[in-house]
Amino acid sequence: MKELFDLMNFDISFPITDPTWIFFLVLVIILFAPIVLERLRIPHIIGMILAGVVVGEHGFNILARDSSFELFGKVGLYYIMFLAGLEMNMEDFKSIRVKATVLGLLAFIFPLGIGIWTNLNLLNYGLMTSVLLASMYASHTLIAYPIVIRYGINRQRAVSIAVGGTAVTDTLTLLVLAVIGGMYKGETSEMFWIWLVLKVVVLSAVIMFTFPRIGRWFFRRYSDNVVQYIFVMAMVFLGAGLMEFVGMEGILGAFLAGLVLNRLIPHVSPLMSHLEFVGNALFIPYFLIGVGMLINVNVLFGHIDSVKVAVVMIVVALLGKWIASWLTQKIYKMRALERELMFGLSNAQAAATLAAVLVGYNIILPSGERLLNEDVLNGTILLILVTCVVSSFITEHAAKRIAMDDAAVTDEKKQEKECFLIPVANPETVENLMNLGLVVRDGKMNNNLVALSVINDNSDSAAKQEMRGKRNLERAAQITASANVDLKTVSRFDLNITTGILHAAKEHEATNIIIGLHYKMSIVDSFFGSLTENLLKNTYLQVMVARFLIPVNTLRRIIVAVPPKAEFEHGFMKWITHMCRMSGQLGCRVHFYAQARTLGYIKGYIQQKHKETRAVFSELENWDDLLILTGQVNYDHLLVIVSARRGSISYDSAFEKLPTQISRYFNNNSIMVLYPEQKGDPNESLSFSDPRGWAETQYYDKVGNWFYKWFKKNS
Repeated sequence: MKELFDLMNFDISFPITDPTWIFFLVLVIILFAPIVLERLRIPHIIGMILAGVVVGEHGFNILARDSSFELFGKVGLYYIMFLAGLEMNMEDFKSIRVKATVLGLLAFIFPLGIGIWTNLNLLNYGLMTSVLLASMYASHTLIAYPIVIRYGINRQRAVSIAVGGTAVTDTLTLLVLAVIGGMYKGETSEMFWIWLVLKVVVLSAVIMFTFPRIGRWFFRRYSDNVVQYIFVMAMVFLGAGLMEFVGMEGILGAFLAGLVLNRLIPHVSPLMSHLEFVGNALFIPYFLIGVGMLINVNVLFGHIDSVKVAVVMIVVALLGKWIASWLTQKIYKMRALERELMFGLSNAQAAATLAAVLVGYNIILPSGERLLNEDVLNGTILLILVTCVVSSFITEHAAKRIAMDDAAVTDEKKQEKECFLIPVANPETVENLMNLGLVVRDGKMNNNLVALSVINDNSDSAAKQEMRGKRNLERAAQITASANVDLKTVSRFDLNITTGILHAAKEHEATNIIIGLHYKMSIVDSFFGSLTENLLKNTYLQVMVARFLIPVNTLRRIIVAVPPKAEFEHGFMKWITHMCRMSGQLGCRVHFYAQARTLGYIKGYIQQKHKETRAVFSELENWDDLLILTGQVNYDHLLVIVSARRGSISYDSAFEKLPTQISRYFNNNSIMVLYPEQKGDPNESLSFSDPRGWAETQYYDKVGNWFYKWFKKNS
């Protein structure tokens, strides 16, 4: 082959050093490794690591682990930790933070304790060497996390516990590493480790306090997706760099950045899709290939001491992590499949393990020996290979089982058909209306968003309207495509805009309509405009009339004002579900204001159907004047006013004052006026007058009466 290259005047030498060919080969590996190994039922992650073994200096020496692998590898490592924090469901995490802490402590204590004993008695190492080596067993990296993302189970309880436990375990491991490293650098004093912990705590508090405010300020002023992506990555590396500055590993800073930016980047947003795409397509595979290039398979042949050390390390690491997962499962009475998933996610050794072994390898003892010798270095490489393989296979198996179980449960349950029709006429409101549709829709259903452009056939400017409508529909399609959500775009001619919307709603079986709040063009123009008023008169579907002054993803709270007797409307539970979905996607609190009895029904439904929602309940005694809410609604809040059509059960004459009150009190706030669904098929949703819903109705009555009495007693 070399002679053929020489004959063709190609000068090929290995390892390849030309940047163009290095990048080409890496892309070929990223492209074909998963395709080839998928046929062998080997997880994608293992494919990347094995490919790194083959092309690395310990394989065929095709590529050298140069600075590009170090750079992109570090980016990939930070990316894994950042996505882990970003994907975490903060509402669920608050409910499982104790479980995550327990798993993290157990996953640190058992490998550390077992490791110190085996290192002292089986490997005959000194105390400091044994402690540092045992801390390596305790650490783990979320190598298998992309697997749970691929199966769509990243918000499962077991995943959140494993991710939270990773933060606890790696923090403790890195503290041990920093203290031991400082001891041999002459930095230790009586206050050294206390000062280190203090610096980490203070810096973590600074990150958690300042990053969300900086992010919210930036997202309100810049909506370009590229600019937002660059900003987020800059924040990730700022957090990682600050952690390294105080003596810790940057992975902790990247994880914290993901946690604090979690609420600003909804799971279904275009920005989240871009972050996952770039990371999973380039940076994370680059990191995995780089890990594979470190692995030297030659240690299996002729290096008995290395093999002995490696066997002890592998057994202790896997045993310690399994005991921690088993105890967590038994303590909290979790399923065996959840234990398997926690074990799979928490036993891969890579990032902190590499950091620890390299620090120990570079420490020279007074006797001239290294704190961690070459046997430990080679054993660590085997530890990384075996634990990554085990982690990937176990996580793949558990994730697939859980995804199949979830799919079976979803198929068994009858889902009410849902379709949001979003007329887009004003290019300035397209993005906010589409983002609203993304956060209130049911993410488990497909094709439930329809963007509509209606052209007035009687207008002389029909051609201009058609061109403007096409641009608006293209923009709407770009927004949903960026979030990996299907959107159906419809452009139609009609005699007037209202009839066009009504006909489109019937044709596409819409269940909800989202429109922008009308902008008054003259002094005699009505607040809602003739289009909205005519629409409400001619349809009984739920209608959301929205005006956003800030991007949807930067909202910090949802304030919902509910009128008396709202619980008797047919669409009562539907709009509560939509508010809870919105709260969950944005990671913000929803605050309900209503009379005590109505609050009881709301609380009863949320406790039964949406327990994860962060909801607050306050009594609103006088609906006639919403002035009392002005002190509760800030600039970054969304005020939702649940109204009603004339003649409905909850309609009140006070609704006539709504336009004046909104204009006077809430002109500088984001507003949504919601008109609940008025009638429908009682078989599709519960009606409080429907005897088939008697048991559930009795439950709400019980909670409603209890809540009413409690309010009266404590008011």
